[in-house]
Amino acid sequence: MINVESIYWLIGLLFVGWAFLIARDATHPRRWGSSAFWGLLGLCFFYGTAVEAKTAPAWVLGIAVLVLVALASTGLLGDGRSKTTSEEQRTVHAGKFGNKLFIPALTLPVVTVIIVLLAPVLKIGSTPLIDPTHTTLVALGIGAIAAAVVGVAILRPKNKLAPVFEGRRILETIGWAALLPQMLSTLGILFTQAGVGTAVGTLAKGVLPSGSLIAAVVVYCVGMFIFTVLMGNGFAAFPIMTAAIGWPVLVQGFHGNPAIVFAIGMLAGFCGTLCTPMAANFNLVPSALLEMKNKYGVITAQVATGVPLLAANIALMYFLAFHHA
Repeated sequence: MINVESIYWLIGLLFVGWAFLIARDATHPRRWGSSAFWGLLGLCFFYGTAVEAKTAPAWVLGIAVLVLVALASTGLLGDGRSKTTSEEQRTVHAGKFGNKLFIPALTLPVVTVIIVLLAPVLKIGSTPLIDPTHTTLVALGIGAIAAAVVGVAILRPKNKLAPVFEGRRILETIGWAALLPQMLSTLGILFTQAGVGTAVGTLAKGVLPSGSLIAAVVVYCVGMFIFTVLMGNGFAAFPIMTAAIGWPVLVQGFHGNPAIVFAIGMLAGFCGTLCTPMAANFNLVPSALLEMKNKYGVITAQVATGVPLLAANIALMYFLAFHHA
């Protein structure tokens, strides 16, 4: 059976490989700090298997995260500008291959969807070929491998390990921000466990007008928006606002349709994603990759969409999720 741990180990191997390449790069301005950062991250994927199996203490991973934060915050990471094709070469290749360049990118989602759909019937005897508890993650990992193979087959680079070197280039261009979504998602879970949602709910109930559905909808959606702006991740904001307002007030109090309330609530949070630098992978990484003069240019362009969408989501939730007399 191909389980999710196999995918995690492959990811860990990639990070360790990139760390090795960085350590060997004598021209890298921050090679030891960068190598330590990405190498430690890769080792965490291996160690995580033991933690999941409850054969190793989880606090070691906590220390590793603190070390990663220290390496990133003290300026020990840098962009080594790994050897790859020049801008001129990429322009020539773009003209040569044209729309074929989209084939590897499309291979990933197509293979992923196919595997997810076929997973129930892919068996060796009575044993599933794909881990049924993490089908999507395993399928995504296989899809990524397939996309890399297809890309090499179409582009035929001289070095068949070009995806690894290009991966290092993109990773170092993004930097520590590549880990921000995972960190913020974990922060949301920690806040929920610490009772932040309950505390927010207590405060909200103290100011909400008694029996006002529209006020409760506005507080929930705007709260999702604000917490997403602060935390950079709608998935981190969701458990907090749902524990505070979504479930006790909108679903239990006003008998709202849970599926509609929570789906639109997430969309309200995603409006905040459009407006915050904390969502680095969406809003800062593109600016870095495109070398934009204004690193907040993506956010500036999206605010005019995000705020009206928030208002639209408030209206949709109010009119669709509740049985109005």
